[in-house]
Amino acid sequence: MARVKYSVEADPDTTARAMGYELHISPKKSIELCKALRGMKTTTAEAFLEDVINMRRPVPFNKYTAGAGHKPGMGPGRYPVKVAREILRLLASAEENATYKGLDPEEMKIIHMAVKKGRTIRGFMPRAMGRATPKNTETVTIELILGES
Repeated sequence: MARVKYSVEADPDTTARAMGYELHISPKKSIELCKALRGMKTTTAEAFLEDVINMRRPVPFNKYTAGAGHKPGMGPGRYPVKVAREILRLLASAEENATYKGLDPEEMKIIHMAVKKGRTIRGFMPRAMGRATPKNTETVTIELILGES
């Protein structure tokens, strides 16, 4: 696995960060969810992610809207449960890093969240007559930086 750097330089005294390498989640759904979470306080983001996991609150989809139905009170949206679980784990890791540094994670907000394309895991699905169809798995690297608000 190659060493992936953060795309933004942050002050190490006032920020905490975490990165998830090559997560097996959808790149399109993770881009939309990160766009919705950017700028939120950590407590608000946790509540939002829990609601998405329990399918009580949809994530607005602005860029990748093909096939996404309209949700009440908003335009197209979806419930990316698998992505929300992984980002919730990543947020918990960043909060632990903040606690370790002596910062208060309750008073921090998400100042930077970016999605990068990871490796593609190649796979094949056997078909009739001895043929095979490619069935690849996309991976995603997500970087998260919490800052004091």
